[in-house]
Amino acid sequence: MARAPLFDPADFRIPPGIVHVCAAGETPFLKRHDAAFAAYAEDKSAGSPGRARQEAAMESARSRAAALFGVAPETIGFVSSVAEGVSMVVESLDWRPGDNVVVDPDEYPSVVAPVAQQRHPEVALKFARIADPASVAAAVDERTRIVAVSAVSFLTAARYDLAALRAAANRVGALLVVDFTQAAGWMPIAADVADFAFSACYKWVLGCTGVGIGYWNRARQPGWAPSTAGWHSIASMARPDWSARPALLPDAGVFTRGNPAHLGLYVLDGALDYLARFGAARIEAHVQALTTGMLARLAEACIASTTPPDPARHGASVCVASPQAAAICAGMERRGVLAWNGRGRVRVSFHGYNGAEDMNRASDALIAEWRAAHTEDT
Repeated sequence: MARAPLFDPADFRIPPGIVHVCAAGETPFLKRHDAAFAAYAEDKSAGSPGRARQEAAMESARSRAAALFGVAPETIGFVSSVAEGVSMVVESLDWRPGDNVVVDPDEYPSVVAPVAQQRHPEVALKFARIADPASVAAAVDERTRIVAVSAVSFLTAARYDLAALRAAANRVGALLVVDFTQAAGWMPIAADVADFAFSACYKWVLGCTGVGIGYWNRARQPGWAPSTAGWHSIASMARPDWSARPALLPDAGVFTRGNPAHLGLYVLDGALDYLARFGAARIEAHVQALTTGMLARLAEACIASTTPPDPARHGASVCVASPQAAAICAGMERRGVLAWNGRGRVRVSFHGYNGAEDMNRASDALIAEWRAAHTEDT
């Protein structure tokens, strides 16, 4: 397979000779972000005019994030993390004893922990294999308030059928809350399938930690309001009259309660501008050529992957379960290949800066280290 990188690897801080295939954990930083840091430093030092420029940068990032999610800018706001965004939704609901939330048993903590920690009353978790529509249909009932899911599994890179989950939620009047972290930045997204959706920005989106994208489907949930607020999420900047509850912003700006993470938004604005040059459909085609190529290499080597082989059902990663995952990843690193370890599996993740040569080097390293680790087991 002769496939050159889609992005210029020289645009990124990838050390010479290194194959960087851990986008699902952290992507390398774009060199253009140096200018974002400098611009933020200048604007932060410029008093009120500088603050106006910071707010303008946030609005630019908001418009670009809306394009990434395929929605209108007023439905987009910013949170510090997916966990914060999901927590805001969970905390806003009028829970009743006996209510439940349906999740996959292997769902990511940012999606599940806000529900698991809910008290007064406690909320039951009901588990369903999200990849199996029959399992979801059997799990939802009249007390289901939320179906919560990652669009792509962090554990196996399985891609889920969000339309089927939307239909299951509709049958019982539940919210569909989606984490797009493992999807945003490499595949086309239509976030309006969800009632609320979020994404971290430090993976395929090419941004950094401290900023997450939040989406509020105002058409489906026009009356929603968070149960907490701050100076940035209330509608008026006039001197407040605390004898009455302050009105909130009428759009998804309510996700940002306090000072926005302006530095992270400068970085995000530049990252989204960079991604838009290529388009999500081109990036998806590119990375899936690499994932299917690697899955074929592993199959030839008789190494099973937990990632579904059908490109329509898998993300931009290839996952291999092994009790020796830490040793395998360490061995791959010694060979100049940066993969990701955790939860008993090796995860190799591709982005536009990778090409066929990277895929083959990563495959060679994983196969060699897997064989060495499992030979020692026997």
